[in-house]
Amino acid sequence: MGDGHGARLADGLSLAHGCLPVAIQGVAVVALLCAVGWRSARWRLAWLPVSIVVGVLAVLGLRWYVKYEGMADNPALPVFWVWVGLTGVAVGVAVLGWRATQWWRRGLSLIAVALAVLSCGITLNMSVGYFTTAQMAWGQLTGASLPDQAAPATVSSLRRSRALPAHGTVIAVRVGSSASGFKHRAEYVYLPPAWFASDPPPTLPAVMMIPGQFNTPADWIRQGNTVTEIDRFAARHHGYAPVLVFADVGGSFGNDTECVNGPRGNVDDHLVKDIVPFVTAQFGVSRWGAVGWSMGGTCAVNLAARHPETFSTFVDIAGDLSPAAGNDVQTTARLFGGDSAARAAFDTPTVIQRHGPYRDVAGWFAVSIGKGASQEWDAAERLCRLGRVNHMSCTVARAVGKHDWPFAEAGFAAALPWLAARLGTPAVGAVGPPDSSSIDDALHS
Repeated sequence: MGDGHGARLADGLSLAHGCLPVAIQGVAVVALLCAVGWRSARWRLAWLPVSIVVGVLAVLGLRWYVKYEGMADNPALPVFWVWVGLTGVAVGVAVLGWRATQWWRRGLSLIAVALAVLSCGITLNMSVGYFTTAQMAWGQLTGASLPDQAAPATVSSLRRSRALPAHGTVIAVRVGSSASGFKHRAEYVYLPPAWFASDPPPTLPAVMMIPGQFNTPADWIRQGNTVTEIDRFAARHHGYAPVLVFADVGGSFGNDTECVNGPRGNVDDHLVKDIVPFVTAQFGVSRWGAVGWSMGGTCAVNLAARHPETFSTFVDIAGDLSPAAGNDVQTTARLFGGDSAARAAFDTPTVIQRHGPYRDVAGWFAVSIGKGASQEWDAAERLCRLGRVNHMSCTVARAVGKHDWPFAEAGFAAALPWLAARLGTPAVGAVGPPDSSSIDDALHS
């Protein structure tokens, strides 16, 4: 089997639905049943019930930990918690039945644990849509090139040719951290085709792209499919589109910073004082906007509220009311080292009220209609009302969907024409803010 055919096969294997997730979970169930086996009466009456208790404790413990850490407001699929319980059962069976059984059953019990853990990951992925295909997962795990990614030599060659390429280019950039001190990973910039067609390049707007709570800087490229969408947009507008900047707001995958300055990193300073000057100097951009999903949506509104002189337009897809990492006391402690004044400086409603009337700031909120989405709706409505009182122009659109990456992708696709027009992208005429039908069309296209 050639590499190309293998890649196409992997690309067709869905991890969000279809036969592959079901097959893996089915094999996991069979492995667990075989590992349990028909052992002695003492085993069935004493140790098997203990294994089941271990499974129940695993569910209760993880649910408590998720709530305590403020990891997610939207519930995972119920089957995820079933698999957490079965993983606990599998661990109990492996440990409690290790001594008094055959070597092959010991091996099978370890396989059952591994498959149960894998099934947990698959069902969690089905909730958030992080990996839609096996190829996407493999590409991230192996560090494969991103869509449209090019080496510096290729970018230089495109610049010298002054021709309009068929698609834009993604390049890795190493932004300094002199202003923020924030230790961050490599970040990325998307340059549309028109940027290469003249010398000097045209003056284009830039958009800060901010992912969710658990993230890499490339999430909007892989999981959000933004490069494909913006290439299509550029093709319809003679190669013109905003420059996209894929920022690192975590420093590591699980570091929930909420884009504030605090013990977890001075991320607001990194975005505003490190990235904006660097990209402006390197690529000659002008006006800035911000787009974010989930935690990133919270960040996008906050950036515009705190720095309206820089970020004149924001898109908040399923964000929260304000930066949060648990309840009020936990948020103040975790994000701001217990400093209430520092927290108030990043509390979005407080920031908007303190700033007073804004000038030429506009935002668009996209929220889903689904289980657990009422908090997103309430946050968007409250922020939009508060923004209007303070002369922000804003709109809220609500569409059927889940709190997942496919909804984020649809939200970006729906907002892009309005966003590009608002920021003054050349060759893009005036466009009004999108409505719910625009998200629906993007979700089903």
